[in-house]
Amino acid sequence: MAAMFQGVGAAAALSSLHSNSFDSKNFLFSPRRSFSVRKAPSFVVVRSDGTMNLDLNPEGRRAQQFIANAVATKEDISAASSSKPGHELLLFEALREGLEEEMERDPRVCVMGEDVGHYGGSYKVTKGLATKFGDLRVLDTPIAENSFTGMGIGAAMTGLRPVVEGMNMGFLLLAFNQISNNCGMLHYTSGGQFTIPIVIRGPGGVGRQLGAEHSQRLESYLLPIPGIQMVACSTPYNAKGLMKAAIRSENPVILFEHVLLYNLKERIPDEDYICNLEEAEMVRPGEHVTILTYSRMRYHVMQAAKTLVNKGYDPEVIDIRSLKPFDLYTIGNSVKKTHRVLIVEECMRTGGIGASLTAAITENFHDYLDAPIICLSSQDVPTPYAGTLEEWTVVQPAQIVAAVEQLCQ
Repeated sequence: MAAMFQGVGAAAALSSLHSNSFDSKNFLFSPRRSFSVRKAPSFVVVRSDGTMNLDLNPEGRRAQQFIANAVATKEDISAASSSKPGHELLLFEALREGLEEEMERDPRVCVMGEDVGHYGGSYKVTKGLATKFGDLRVLDTPIAENSFTGMGIGAAMTGLRPVVEGMNMGFLLLAFNQISNNCGMLHYTSGGQFTIPIVIRGPGGVGRQLGAEHSQRLESYLLPIPGIQMVACSTPYNAKGLMKAAIRSENPVILFEHVLLYNLKERIPDEDYICNLEEAEMVRPGEHVTILTYSRMRYHVMQAAKTLVNKGYDPEVIDIRSLKPFDLYTIGNSVKKTHRVLIVEECMRTGGIGASLTAAITENFHDYLDAPIICLSSQDVPTPYAGTLEEWTVVQPAQIVAAVEQLCQ
C-alpha cells in the first residue's frame, strides 16, 4: 500500500483576494481557477479584533469596510484577543498547522489529492508538507476524485489515516459513490471488521463569481449518508482544533471549509488542543432569540448582531459547527432560555441543514417555542455568475435583522 503513496508535485500560488467587505463580495478569490494562476498573491488579512492589513495588486477592487469576527457582546470578548498569549494565523495556516502536527505525531497520517504536494494545494493548506514528509505521505493524484477518494478509503481500511483534499468540494460529487457506499457504510456492512478513519476536506461555499459549479454547498447532499460525521470550521481556532480532532477520530469525517474565510486571522494557543467534533460553540450569549448558524454565515450574523444590539435586542448566537450530529444539548438549553429560534445558513433551503435542524428542534423542544422557527437559507437556484445576482441568492445581514424583529414582535 505504501508504494501507492508516491507522487510528484508542482509549484503553486494562492488565489488573489480582491475585497474586504462582508457582503457576498467579501473574502473572495479571483474567479480564475487557482491552479492556473501563477501570480504572487495579494492578501486581505483581517484580525480577530477587526483591524485589517490590506495589500491589493493594481488590479484589485476598492477596499470596503468590514468588521471581522464581530462579537456584539455586553463585554467584547474579542477586543482583548491581541493581548492573549499564542500566535496569529490565517485560517488556511491554522489548518496546515493542525495537519502538520498530526503528521508529526502519527506516521500513519497521509495526505492525497490534486496538487497537494510540492504545489502546496490550491489554497496553500498543504504548503511545505511534501518537502517535510516526502512524496510517500503527501501524494499528488490525477484529476480523478472517484479514484483517489476510493484509494483513501482503502488506505484507511488497511490502517492508515488519510486526509483527502478536494480542490473544490463540488468536485467531490464525482466521488459520491465512494463517500456513500464505501466510506459511510463499510464499518456497518463489514460487521465492524473495518473502521474508516478518513478525513475528507476542501473549500466550498459561494465565492465571488465562481459560477454555479464552483459554488457548491455539499452539506445538504452528504447529510443523509449514514456513518459519517460532518463539521464546518469558521475561525482559525476551530479550524485547527477540528482538523486535529477529525484526524484522530475513528469515524469518517467530512470537514467543510469556506473559500472566503481562508484569510481570516486570529490568535490561537501555542499549546496543543482539539475541538469536540460533536459540540456547538456559544459565540454570543443572549436572552431574546437564539440564532443558529455556521461557517461564513457566522460573520453575517455577527454583523447583524451589532445592529440588533443598537435596536435593543439581545440575540444569542451559536455556531453549530457540528453539522452531523447536531449538538442538541447546547441548542436545547438556548431554546429553553430564549423561546425563539432563527436559523441562518448558506445551504439551500430545500433539504438543507436548516430544514433538518428545524425538524430536530420542533421534535425535541416544541413546547418551549413561543414563535415559529424562521430559517433563512440561500435561494433554490444555481448560484449565478453575475455578482449582483449572486448576492441576491445568499442571506445578507439586513435580512437577519428583519427576521429577528419579526420573531420578537
